[in-house]
Amino acid sequence: MNNYTEEVSDKLNGLLEKNYDAAQGYKTAAENVDNEILTKFFNRRQKEREKFGNQLKEEIKSYGQTPEMRGSVLGKTHRMWMNAKTFFTENNQQAILDEVLRGEKEAIKEYNEVINTKKNLPQSTLDMLTSHRDAILLDAVAVNNL
Repeated sequence: MNNYTEEVSDKLNGLLEKNYDAAQGYKTAAENVDNEILTKFFNRRQKEREKFGNQLKEEIKSYGQTPEMRGSVLGKTHRMWMNAKTFFTENNQQAILDEVLRGEKEAIKEYNEVINTKKNLPQSTLDMLTSHRDAILLDAVAVNNL
């Protein structure tokens, strides 16, 4: 296995971890809002991020690597913060939207870091990552407009 393959696989595993965190975060958000429209929105985003995770797992496997699906400490902390903020904030719906938007902005940044890596990514990987990033960007715009 060459270093390039391992490096790309490591970056994809990082994004896989972030999508796992996002899916769990959206689940937490859906469970903590008392608004049917937001609940449906968050549930759709959860399914979207699970789909992205599955696509990333397949891409990692195509590099001959093993996908890691454990979620990050940062993601768990983010969800705990969202739960705590919901509990202690009067306008918990806005607090949740703010946290979701913050998470989406971070995801866009992380996708851009991989997309703009100095190494040339295979076109199939680049297309997948760009598609994910663009969907997350649209989600961020939607959250910002809720």
